Amino acid sequence: MTTQTESRVASWRLLLSNPVTTISAVVLLAVIVVALTAQWIIPFGVNDIDVPNALQAPSGSHWFGTDELGRDVFSRVLVAVQASLRVAVVSVALAAVIGVTIGVVAGYRGGWLDTIVMRVVDVMFAFPVLLLALAIVAILGPGITTTMLAIGIVYTPIFARVARASTLGVRVEPFVAVSRTMGTGSIYILTRHILPNIAGPLIVQLSLSLAFAILAEASLSFLGLGIQPPQPSLGRMIFDAQGFVTLAWWMAVFPGAAIFVTVLAFNLFGDGLRDVLDPKQRTLMEARRGR
Repeated sequence: MTTQTESRVASWRLLLSNPVTTISAVVLLAVIVVALTAQWIIPFGVNDIDVPNALQAPSGSHWFGTDELGRDVFSRVLVAVQASLRVAVVSVALAAVIGVTIGVVAGYRGGWLDTIVMRVVDVMFAFPVLLLALAIVAILGPGITTTMLAIGIVYTPIFARVARASTLGVRVEPFVAVSRTMGTGSIYILTRHILPNIAGPLIVQLSLSLAFAILAEASLSFLGLGIQPPQPSLGRMIFDAQGFVTLAWWMAVFPGAAIFVTVLAFNLFGDGLRDVLDPKQRTLMEARRGR
């Protein structure tokens, strides 16, 4: 076994040695499986209306009860989780690709390019994330595609800043200086030397951004600017449940619980990744384990 392989195995062991991280990983795996198989495991159609059975409490036939139109809440929650994850993954991937590219190039080149990029990033950071996303969706119109685009745009500066800060630390390393001296092209240096050495902070940011993207999508849908009916959305389900809180608590509780559990799992898993991938945190964890 090579030293690099041994290091990776040790990292995974250290990551999974934390019970909180392990539980969050299991929860995320379950959520992903549900998202991938939702269309085949739901017991009822998400838009099957059954008015005579409206507002039924959770039971053996309807695990999460029914809503005001008799639709099965369990089926709608599963499909809504699928849609929420799809929005989060696409939007965060978009933000990561654009943000990392901008941040790495700016950090590596420096000079006027770095100054301009960071000023633009600072301007975008001046606006609250949700407010900026609301403005973008209001301009482009509601819908799942514009929701992905809006969330992707507002999270791009975060990845740009993380990538740029990490690149500033790596570009002064001897192996980068040697590559420059040998006449190696900038693209090769960026892809073979810079990116692999800043992957840790970016992976952590990916996990945390997925959590916030799910919250952003739910917020936009709650306001009627995200995923549009008849497509189920966790945020929209909570909005629709406002008038039935005292009569049918399950209409709001289960969609809210789905958001809470998923976001919490992503955050806890991201914290675990940070502890393993950050050298200082990793040393501290290893010291604690050695006691």
